[in-house]
Amino acid sequence: MIRKFINNKILNGKPTESVTAAAFIIAAAGIASRLLGLFRDRILAAQFGAGDTLDVYYAAFRIPDLVYNLLVLGALSAAFIPVFTSLHSTEKEDDAWKLASGMLNLQTIAVFLISGTFALLAPWILHLITPGFSDEKMATTAVFSRVMFLSPVLLGISAIFGGVLVSFRKFLIYSLAPIFYNIGIVTGALVFVPMMGPVGLAWGVVLGAGLHMLIQYPAVKFSGFRYLPMSFSLLADYHVRKVIRLMIPRALGIAVNQVNLLVITIFASTLAAGSLTVFTFANNIQATPIGLFGSSFAIAVFPLLSTYAAKNLNDDFVNRFSRTLKQILFFIIPLSIILIILRAQIVRVILGSGKFDWEDTVLTFQTLGLLAASLFAQALVPLLTRSFYSLHNTKTPFYIALVSEAVNIILVILLIRQYAVFGLAIAFSAASIVNMTLLLTFLRKHVGSLKGKSILFPAIKILIASGIAGIVIQLTKYAMDYLVNIDTFIGIFSQLVVAGIVGGLTFIAMCVLLNVEEFYHFKNSLTERLFRTRERITESTSEVGGI
Repeated sequence: MIRKFINNKILNGKPTESVTAAAFIIAAAGIASRLLGLFRDRILAAQFGAGDTLDVYYAAFRIPDLVYNLLVLGALSAAFIPVFTSLHSTEKEDDAWKLASGMLNLQTIAVFLISGTFALLAPWILHLITPGFSDEKMATTAVFSRVMFLSPVLLGISAIFGGVLVSFRKFLIYSLAPIFYNIGIVTGALVFVPMMGPVGLAWGVVLGAGLHMLIQYPAVKFSGFRYLPMSFSLLADYHVRKVIRLMIPRALGIAVNQVNLLVITIFASTLAAGSLTVFTFANNIQATPIGLFGSSFAIAVFPLLSTYAAKNLNDDFVNRFSRTLKQILFFIIPLSIILIILRAQIVRVILGSGKFDWEDTVLTFQTLGLLAASLFAQALVPLLTRSFYSLHNTKTPFYIALVSEAVNIILVILLIRQYAVFGLAIAFSAASIVNMTLLLTFLRKHVGSLKGKSILFPAIKILIASGIAGIVIQLTKYAMDYLVNIDTFIGIFSQLVVAGIVGGLTFIAMCVLLNVEEFYHFKNSLTERLFRTRERITESTSEVGGI
């Protein structure tokens, strides 16, 4: 009975039908993962500061990340999920599982061969992306990178598992995987580094990738996954070929986005030591709300949009897209205001310890403010790109990514001499806004009306509510200066928490006053979710009690 309970309630589970409920599950797990990620950054900042070691660590990530994003994310987000969902929704389950096995086989082989080749060539490749590093720093980066090349292989397998779970709308285990990834990295910092030295950070990444894979396998198995060994018939499968055709433009689009990170790495390596670390820390902080709300809603709605597209339900597609976009803005706009106004407090609380000194703190929170200015655009890009992918259109996002990356490179070249790391942040934000604007414009042309008025008016209401909340946050922040000693951790933490809570309550009050529909939708969804959770706990307790 216990085993049956675990299988049914934890591993197998029921599909999450509501996009908001699914996004809530992903976001809830994401909060834990992001908090752990921020804890990870605090450990790294305290141990090493913004200097050579972390510059090496983040630079070593670039090529393994490139391999993962090109060969794994391209297949997963753009191609595998829509095709797998289309097969499963039309009751072609055997073909769906054959596709899963075929992609697992092909992807594992491809990632293994390419990772191995790049690992051998790492010293020469790194000369291209870190031209400002000294020879010693370059050699250390190569060692880190070679170890990290094990992670794309493990994450590639895990990505197919995750794609299956998303297609079935089983988001719980899928959402827990990043938590285990961060656990591995934290283990590397706390356990491996004292044993092996700084290279322990790289082995922590490998451990995290392995945990990311292992946590998802049981749920995939209980979903009905049947592995088929590699054969020539699998390689010639029509649906596998379709995924490959769809993923090529997506892979090229991701390549353009990865060029963005490579450009940042190249130019940051020519700046003062720690510049790459400062940008990465700031980017990690501002990426937290993007992961919690932008990516969560995009992932949750993706299989539903794919189903609507497969059945040619254009009105349902547009309605769901518009509703999801407004839900993302409801969370992202006020969070952008909070990040911008309280950026110094946030950076000091998260990173301000150990070897991370005041100069590092100032550079990081100023960079954070520049990045947060484009948070709304960055948060909408995952939804917009997945909307194209659900329509089996991977070319348009690729062309748009080319344009936005050209904007980024031009601005970096123009700004970096005068503004150093701040120039990188300005270019990044401007390119993100261009990317979002073009995606939205071309999606509207592709599907027709996106209910512009029903998006614009709620967005204006949310912006007004957020602006008033921002004024209250600023006033509260100034008032706290006289009530606490902001030169201490407790004082700055108190200032951050009090100002944030007061601002949040003000935003809620303004949403009620302005009758913001998304607030009531979230409130009702949360109430319904809590009610269902209580029912399931009661049901589970009675089942376990009868064992």
